[in-house]
Amino acid sequence: MGRLSGSRAALPGARDVRHSMGTISHVVRIVLVSASTPERGAVVPENVPSSHAPPSGAPSATVTPAPATNEQPNILLIMADQLVPFLTGPYGDAVVRTPNLDRLAAHGVTFDAAYTPYPLCSPARAAFMTGDHASSFGCYDNAALFPADRPTFAHYLDVAGYRTALTGKMHFVGPDQRHGFAERLNPDIFPAGFDWLPEVDENGQFPRGGHAHDYVPPGVGVRTWTRFLTYDEETTHHAVDFIRERALAGIRDTQEPWLLVASLHHPHDPFHVTEQMWQEYADVEVGIPEPEPDLPINALDRWLNEAHDTTGVDLADPDALRTLRRAYYALVSYVDRKIGAMLDAVEETGQASDTVIMVTADHGDMLGERRMVQKRCFYEWSVRVPLLITRPGEQNPGRRCAEPVTLVDLAPTILDLAQVPQGQRTPMHGASLVPLLDGEPWDREAIYSEYHVEKVHASGYMVRSGTLKYVYVHGHDRQLFDLAGDPGERHDLAGDPERAADLERMHALLLDQFDPIALDTATRESVRRRAVIRDAMATTGTRWDFAGAPPPATRYVR
Repeated sequence: MGRLSGSRAALPGARDVRHSMGTISHVVRIVLVSASTPERGAVVPENVPSSHAPPSGAPSATVTPAPATNEQPNILLIMADQLVPFLTGPYGDAVVRTPNLDRLAAHGVTFDAAYTPYPLCSPARAAFMTGDHASSFGCYDNAALFPADRPTFAHYLDVAGYRTALTGKMHFVGPDQRHGFAERLNPDIFPAGFDWLPEVDENGQFPRGGHAHDYVPPGVGVRTWTRFLTYDEETTHHAVDFIRERALAGIRDTQEPWLLVASLHHPHDPFHVTEQMWQEYADVEVGIPEPEPDLPINALDRWLNEAHDTTGVDLADPDALRTLRRAYYALVSYVDRKIGAMLDAVEETGQASDTVIMVTADHGDMLGERRMVQKRCFYEWSVRVPLLITRPGEQNPGRRCAEPVTLVDLAPTILDLAQVPQGQRTPMHGASLVPLLDGEPWDREAIYSEYHVEKVHASGYMVRSGTLKYVYVHGHDRQLFDLAGDPGERHDLAGDPERAADLERMHALLLDQFDPIALDTATRESVRRRAVIRDAMATTGTRWDFAGAPPPATRYVR
């Protein structure tokens, strides 16, 4: 395929909508008042020559912090890990028990076509924090550096007068373990270094993996307790504590608006649940995937199945699949209870009328669909995420939005809600969702997802435009699905002559955003560089993990 020149200027096919900032009352009613944000062009990795200068009118190096105003809402953003939207109440599952997600959906807006920009934990979160495609700053895998020089929505809100805090898992890799958050309330659950570098062995195979064994018994089932449950208990405790402390600050007339990101580990594997959690679904019929042997498959799928060792277990065993789904349901309900604790804290402290609440996930999980496990691919079970947004005084509660969106859209959305001026922002690939929240139309042509290096031998990309979904594995395969009539992605239209124009249009949209040749080269070079640093850090005992800090003495009686 052809490659791009490397220019960062907006390209003719990009048409990536930028929406204006809103002025927000205490009930967060938005009135559009300002000009649109500059567009971003094709992603070329930072070590590939490119025109990367900001456009004219970009912010200067120094920004004077703005005083907080009573028109800026608090923002509570809750992220789960590997939460499949199709197995939650708001997205139509009749078995699962998610009363807290249900109440959010009833009072806010549910996005029916929300996607991860990268179906892997660390890059998805980096993209979510910055509003940019992860590959644009070299975040390719779960051991890739999240550079400290990339502004995140937390940085912007610090300057806008917010008190910002993070509790839970964010998978930051590198010495910066805050990325703009004024407070980090607990350590991450996973390593902050290059420990999980995606190297191949002497045979060109990825030695780490075998995840499929965690998707069947005895890898799935009842345990007395796990450290992952402990982590989510701790994360929730810190979230509730922060919300209550912010209410106390308001009583002392020292209140500023706050942003809290609370990120839970579950329902990510391992699918280990307590007996009490297991019994929650003792009397229900748990659905399982139907056998479908002739589904479309691409090179990415084959590499992932090999690395996950899906042939080493029986993913067609109905009893094993029911055990897996039952444990997953139990963990989804567990996550829902943790979400409920945070929602209750907001309401009980009288802050509900001033707080925007967002709930999402970093990516999904195949959970045995297509006899696949984990994420990393572009089928709907892997790449779709839940997205619920509730604003105080919502004018149309319970509304659903069918427009395709991604996690990169949340950063500009948060900046709009927090009234961060356009002139103080750097360009982003994402677009604010505020117009969609207000029920207004927009005309963005496509959204994107990408995947590189970890357990695969070439880069993969996804483009969603309208009801069409295009998947490209660089140098290998193309797939084209029309989700309107084929939501299960059973009929690949890439070989249909009548769809040739659609195929080429979708590929052109892809090339407007990414340079596959440059990115394939950059990912391999990145792994080699990081291997040297990983080995040096192991030799010297250097660690980047955030250790946490005790509460300040001024919090208690002194």
